Amino acid sequence: MGNKIAQTGPGTAPEEGIERLHKPVMLEECLAFLEPARGGVFVDATVGPGGHARAIGEALGNKGALFGIDLDPDALAIAGENLAGLQCDWHLMRGNYVDMSGLLAAFGVQRIDGVLFDFGPSSLDLDQAEKGFSFRLEGPLDMRYDPQATTTARDLVNGLPEHELARIFWEYGDEIEARRIARAIERQRAQHPFNTTVELAEFVARLKRRTRSRIHPATRVFQALRIATNDELSNVERGLETALTLLAPGARLVAISYHSGEHRLLKWFLRKNSGVCVCPPEVLRCECGARDSLSVLTKRGVSPSFRETRENPRARSAKLRAAQRRDGDAN
Repeated sequence: MGNKIAQTGPGTAPEEGIERLHKPVMLEECLAFLEPARGGVFVDATVGPGGHARAIGEALGNKGALFGIDLDPDALAIAGENLAGLQCDWHLMRGNYVDMSGLLAAFGVQRIDGVLFDFGPSSLDLDQAEKGFSFRLEGPLDMRYDPQATTTARDLVNGLPEHELARIFWEYGDEIEARRIARAIERQRAQHPFNTTVELAEFVARLKRRTRSRIHPATRVFQALRIATNDELSNVERGLETALTLLAPGARLVAISYHSGEHRLLKWFLRKNSGVCVCPPEVLRCECGARDSLSVLTKRGVSPSFRETRENPRARSAKLRAAQRRDGDAN
């Protein structure tokens, strides 16, 4: 992915721009931990349509700069509309947050004062049928954040061997019927490949044992395919480590995770970088590289309020964790 600059500001906001903002998850909590009002350089590493970024920029006023990163050019176009009119300098960049250092270096930025990660798909992704993220909307089995990426969810469903599909469903989706579903998919695709979201969702729903759960039967399978298609967990791990190298002393890192895989990686990252060894018990000498670089600000993951989960279902499984770079410990 090239480091394409999508748009810079300030500018004049079209009236419809703010109306196109999707509800940002745990917005007040993000601002409370990031403290953008103190000024400085802030990064929204998963800017999406710009909900969090808009609020960060408003809090910054004219006391700093804001950078937004995303793989999706459609999201960046909407974010550009929604950030227009901010007093701070702002820049949107198309790219992967694992390349944050290089993206910021193009602007001469080597240290940042705050960074936000809101992992997983945005509401924009889920609401657009052609992106293939939603099992409720008829669309192609795509699920790519980056439209230039070569591998789609359709490629995985129709091409991976049964054991690999089962592993993905189990490891990335916590799907307890992973083997049974993978076996049935392999048999079905031999007669007719899976092409659409609804086609796969209905097939999985027919297979699943009936429960009283209000969650759609295909939820875990779709989550697993999305994670595998975009190599999400590897990106989470690499993105957090990259951000750590950029944090100035006293800088804040805030991250919102949504499922067990992200929760585990984020907790592991914070523990290791706050000086807590995360090696298995059988290891006699620490090999994880634990270092006392961060002060964890959230003893446990912060959950959204009941009111927010009622008004914004996407926030239902969210957990926010935050940390601050220790003084004098920047790389």
